[in-house]
Amino acid sequence: MESRREQAESDCVSSDNYNSPIPETETETPISESTLEGGVSAFNQAQLLRAIEVVERDSFAIAQSFTSLFASLRLALSNATATTLDHMQCFTDASGRIQESVLDAATKGNRYINSCLRLNEEMKNIDGLASQLYPITYLLAS
Repeated sequence: MESRREQAESDCVSSDNYNSPIPETETETPISESTLEGGVSAFNQAQLLRAIEVVERDSFAIAQSFTSLFASLRLALSNATATTLDHMQCFTDASGRIQESVLDAATKGNRYINSCLRLNEEMKNIDGLASQLYPITYLLAS
């Protein structure tokens, strides 16, 4: 265990490349019993700074991931909203045209009904005329 810890400590101290990924053995340094009992800390200043740099780098990576996630969510929501607005505009246009067509059809239907009523009245007058002319046509035909 000691050789592994020493190797990890030497890797941490000697490494100047902060952008390379760090294995879990380097990022998780155990706290010794002397630290828990209030004795001298097992961490030296270089290890503490290295641990802080690792936390900062991981925090920055997480922040970038969240930024990317929120940007893609905002874009998806914007596209969905734009699509919904386009559909609503299309629906509004279609319903307006249907309303115009229905009003036009209702107007034409009313005209047709009124024409039929007028024709019915005129046919009543023609029936009376036909009954008056029927005896004359019967006499002329014979």
